[in-house]
Amino acid sequence: MKAIIVTGGKQYLVSEGTELYVEKLDNEVNTDVVFDKVLYVDGKVGNPTVEGAKVTATVLKHGKQKKIRVFKYKNKTKSSRVVHGHRQPYTKIVIKSIEVK
Repeated sequence: MKAIIVTGGKQYLVSEGTELYVEKLDNEVNTDVVFDKVLYVDGKVGNPTVEGAKVTATVLKHGKQKKIRVFKYKNKTKSSRVVHGHRQPYTKIVIKSIEVK
């Protein structure tokens, strides 16, 4: 069974047993989280979401991704060069079940 869920402003195609990294959630490790915004479940397309559908997942860990460098500068001016770093926080989850009523 496959489903498309929405979390963190992004859409993910998932099935049972799928492990994925999503935007940071406020749940503790080894707790369940329920996603109610389900756009698609095995041929059932919602308008905008499928009524009565929910996806249950377990939080495995929280962390930060690798650092990326953000370099800003203005051409032909040596005084405006700025380097910043950024590490995006994430939550790793595993999908336990997909239910449709």
